Amino acid sequence: MSWIEAISAVEELEDAPLDAALIADFERCADAVRGREIRFSTPTFKAYSSCDMNGCGKNAFPAFSVTAGACGLMCDHCQAKILEPMIPATSPAMLDRKVREMIDTQDLQGFLLSGGSNRRNEIAYERFFPVIEGLKRDHPRLKVAIHSALLSRDRARGMESAGVDTAMMDVIGAEETIRDVYHLDRPVADFEATLAALCTTRMEVVPHIVIGLHYGRILGEANALDIVARHPVHSLVLVVIMPFYAKQGTFETPAASDVGRIFLEARRRIPDRAVLLGCARPPGMHRHVTDAYAVAAGLDGIAFPAEGTLAVAHAIGRPAVQEHACCSIKTGRTIKLHPRPVGAAA
Repeated sequence: MSWIEAISAVEELEDAPLDAALIADFERCADAVRGREIRFSTPTFKAYSSCDMNGCGKNAFPAFSVTAGACGLMCDHCQAKILEPMIPATSPAMLDRKVREMIDTQDLQGFLLSGGSNRRNEIAYERFFPVIEGLKRDHPRLKVAIHSALLSRDRARGMESAGVDTAMMDVIGAEETIRDVYHLDRPVADFEATLAALCTTRMEVVPHIVIGLHYGRILGEANALDIVARHPVHSLVLVVIMPFYAKQGTFETPAASDVGRIFLEARRRIPDRAVLLGCARPPGMHRHVTDAYAVAAGLDGIAFPAEGTLAVAHAIGRPAVQEHACCSIKTGRTIKLHPRPVGAAA
């Protein structure tokens, strides 16, 4: 059975507008994909349920914002709405208290530290470093991830010294996107310099690329992939622009086939490191198709997979596991996922 036949047979994709030529391109790379384990991540940044996945604890891997809902940039694609579901931690004492309470009372495996940036796309985390040091000293198995924003080598080393395990940052490949969408007067070179600075540390460095960031157009993604490929990153996370967060009428939704081609290009350019599909991507049928393309392209993980994605993985011969953590970080606690029995209720 061809891959287009196998994927089309998945109940949730029976009426999906699948790109047969693109899936044929995926299938030509089948030898590198079939048998490659895929990890489905289900952290607790938002509500999630699926008949294919087990539920996770309410605060297994929460996200904290050091600025609550405030952001100095207010980029066109986000408008600070991505901060809304995060737990406010605007002082070191607040972060320390909330994390320790969750360690004592809930199944806390780790957390993400984030926040809104200033007008130069920087976040002042330094006052939180002693808290991270203390938490890591008292709870060595606790995993800490951080959204770094743009930074210097000294700031990167400060994160490393505090005990941060994983550093994440957005890589933007087009000057026009930085200027028009981010309202930021900094060059692409500053984003590569930040990535280079992070890669001088022992932290696991996980850059993110937002597909369609330039108002839904594909513009700087190829250059962003080139930048990532030049550095010894731990893994790469791809996300897809969500016009839901943007000013009405300013963004289009990229075609799922265009997104799938970037998945394939990322897999080709970065064959020896994990490439993951992150939380942000459009909902509805677009999400079902996007997730199917991610599986077929050989991506190594998907956050909050759509219904039917596990079935796609098994249809083309990919074993799957689930982890209750941010897709950018492994906690070591995984659940093996098995195919849905034939005739089982969805």
